[in-house]
Amino acid sequence: MNDFSHHFGLAVRRSREAMGWSQEQLAAQADLNRSYVGEVERGQVAVSLATIGKLAQALQVPQSTLVLRGEELHQHYLVRAQHMRRLAAIAG
Repeated sequence: MNDFSHHFGLAVRRSREAMGWSQEQLAAQADLNRSYVGEVERGQVAVSLATIGKLAQALQVPQSTLVLRGEELHQHYLVRAQHMRRLAAIAG
C-alpha cells in the first residue's frame, strides 16, 4: 500500500487508542471484522469511503476529520523525510 494508507491507518489507531478501545471494540462499533481493522491500522488496505464512514461514526468524529488526521501525519512524515535527506547531504 502507499504511504497515505499507512498514515491513515496510524490516525485510526491513534483515534482508537484515545478512546481507550481495543481493535475488537472498534470493529464491533464500526460493524467491521477485527482482522480488517488491523489491516487498516497497518496500512495494508485501501479503505473505501463506506469504511471511512463506519470508522468515523464509531470513533465519533466527522469523516473529514479522520481523513485530515491521516493527511496531517502523511505531511509530517514527508517533511521529516525531506529534512533527513538534507541533513544526510550536508553530512555527506
